Amino acid sequence: MVQNAAAIAGGDDLKRSLRSFGTGMMFVGPSLFLMIVFVFYPILKTIYYSLYLTDPRGVPVQFVGVENYTQLLASDSFQLSMKSTFLFVLYTVPTSILLALFLAVLANERVRGVEFFRVIFSSSLGVSVAAGSTIWLFLFHPSIGLFNHILKTLGASPIQWLTSPDWALTSIALSTVWMSVGFNFIVLLGGLQNISEELYESAKIDGAGYWVNLFRITLPLLSPTLFFVTVVTVIHSFQSFGQIDILTKGGPAESTNLIVYSIYRDAFINYKFGTASAQAMILFVIILIATYVQFKVGEKRVHYQ
Repeated sequence: MVQNAAAIAGGDDLKRSLRSFGTGMMFVGPSLFLMIVFVFYPILKTIYYSLYLTDPRGVPVQFVGVENYTQLLASDSFQLSMKSTFLFVLYTVPTSILLALFLAVLANERVRGVEFFRVIFSSSLGVSVAAGSTIWLFLFHPSIGLFNHILKTLGASPIQWLTSPDWALTSIALSTVWMSVGFNFIVLLGGLQNISEELYESAKIDGAGYWVNLFRITLPLLSPTLFFVTVVTVIHSFQSFGQIDILTKGGPAESTNLIVYSIYRDAFINYKFGTASAQAMILFVIILIATYVQFKVGEKRVHYQ
């Protein structure tokens, strides 16, 4: 009798567990299906292609193992691409975050007409990469561009912004900062407006000034938002493509041939899908390591409320 009751109870528990699992899968299933189709399967397919040589149609024809990786690491072109990529990230990430933080602090002040400036500061968020790159293409034009016109007015020599290896990467970084500052501004402004005014009132009673409030209250309480913005901006910088394709197409002399554009060129221009897949996996590992380091090191400085 006791064993039968235990068996019945065990069966009821199993049925409840299966029902709970089924109910959970009804909610999670669609998202899990999309993740498998659009994330996990492409990653596994990329790993598979990276171990093969392919024909122009992308069909694997010869297994080469890690040869695609070893050839890439020994390639001068790939090393230049990685150098340009890291320089690009170094140029864009700190600049866009600091500029967005400066604008967010300004826009968070209670002054008349600040809503207009909030719209202006965030306006680049509503501009697509293609449209924004076209705007900057005219600004960088060597003869009719605004920047060279200003330089001529000041008596300086015009600069070949997009055709000089010394200036092309800087020019691409400048346009990227403008495109990314709108998103960072909105996120940081939201973080600033989430800070309680009572803290500033208490600090004012204690005699704290503006700069004390900024470094002792604002920035520490804004650190979770800054951490999020930093992680996202680093990932976006490594994945930049549209502005490079429109403005320089990886030139001149491969000075702006960032790794994502190099992947595109190998896959869809040179039809070397195995090499392109190997580069994609290297980029995946780099972003994974960069994100892990940020969480391991940067999160220690984050002050959660």
